[in-house]
Amino acid sequence: MTATGALSARKSAAVARGVATRGIYAVRAENAELWDVEGKRYIDLAAGIAVNNTGHRHPKIMEAVARQAQDFTHTCFHVAPFESYIGLAERLNALTPGDFEKRTMLATTGAEAVENAVKMARAHTGRSGVVAFSGAFHGRTLLGMALTGKVAPYKKGFGAMPPEIVHAPFPNAFHGVTEEDALAHLERLFASSLDPERVAAIIIEPVQGEGGFTVAPFGFLRALREICDRHGIVFIADEVQAGMARTGRMFGVDHAGVAPDLVTMAKGLAGGFPLSAVTGRAAIVDAPGPGGVGGTYAGNPLAVAASHAVLDVIEEEGLCERAGRIGETIRARLTAIAARQGMERIGEVRGLGAMNAFELVRDRQSRAPDPALATAIVAEAEARGLILLSCGTRYNVIRLLPPLTIPMEQLDEALDIIEASIEAAAQKTA
Repeated sequence: MTATGALSARKSAAVARGVATRGIYAVRAENAELWDVEGKRYIDLAAGIAVNNTGHRHPKIMEAVARQAQDFTHTCFHVAPFESYIGLAERLNALTPGDFEKRTMLATTGAEAVENAVKMARAHTGRSGVVAFSGAFHGRTLLGMALTGKVAPYKKGFGAMPPEIVHAPFPNAFHGVTEEDALAHLERLFASSLDPERVAAIIIEPVQGEGGFTVAPFGFLRALREICDRHGIVFIADEVQAGMARTGRMFGVDHAGVAPDLVTMAKGLAGGFPLSAVTGRAAIVDAPGPGGVGGTYAGNPLAVAASHAVLDVIEEEGLCERAGRIGETIRARLTAIAARQGMERIGEVRGLGAMNAFELVRDRQSRAPDPALATAIVAEAEARGLILLSCGTRYNVIRLLPPLTIPMEQLDEALDIIEASIEAAAQKTA
């Protein structure tokens, strides 16, 4: 039996079935490359699902964590606070959009950040309703999956969801939902089903992650800001996947010139170490009383040290600008592939900065989803030494999340593999 086979058997016998995995068992990684237990090398276009924006084991991050480990690894900020947490809060207050007084709390996971943002909004407004969007992903906790706009696998079989959470259509022109349609539906919702004076928050991803890397139109984000202002609703931007330079700006909403009331962050915030944050208007963040938010591991010193290094690397290496160049390269190549004869099953190429995807369909006329082709492309790419991820409410989208530090020659190599994988998979699933 191979090393991979042995580990797979042990995993099946020991790990919960609901913890989905791939068949790549990692032993080493460096920047945009990863090696498995068989010694096979992969180019990693998953980046830990947008966690490793600064690449695997960036030297500055590793050095910062090692230095912090020499002092202390955990005190619990509630018990013995420390300067680096305060300093990171100051930096995030300055980096997030909006020229107003801000506060930050640190947590561990994206779902925690989202849940705490909703708690803050409810405490501030005295309301309980929340509007989220179709195709959204906000976590696997009870409130997180209630906010999530995708049933399988995140909600299926888990029973009743928390009340007063409503989903509105996310604008997606490729699927026939225009920006105007989405806004009109939201206004109808407020007129017929949900009193806006009962709504604490509207939460949206500027670029949907699990939903298929659909970019929210900038005008739509600006319209949501106006709606929230009109009704006294807290506007929450979930930047867990789109943030930290991924889209070519520090945050996805920066492209629209919108200042949310609260911003949630995680994933790329600490370069592989578990850390999340909620940053926003001081009056809203401070609405819960002492002890109302936080957690034992929230703002772990090692993760905080890593996050300071991540912010340094983003600035020093110009990763926002580099994300833009990476994205232009990816979209140009994918668009050229889609334009070739015989590639009509690529329905759309889309993205923002280095957060890109292509959607697979049976044909461009019906736009019927082709999840089998998406699965086959991922498998072909893996066999050829490339890690890709699928996504989308119809399971037919391939997303590309290279580290923002990937050497351009490795990106070109990855795009060559993608093209070959599409060709091979299309033949097998014709």
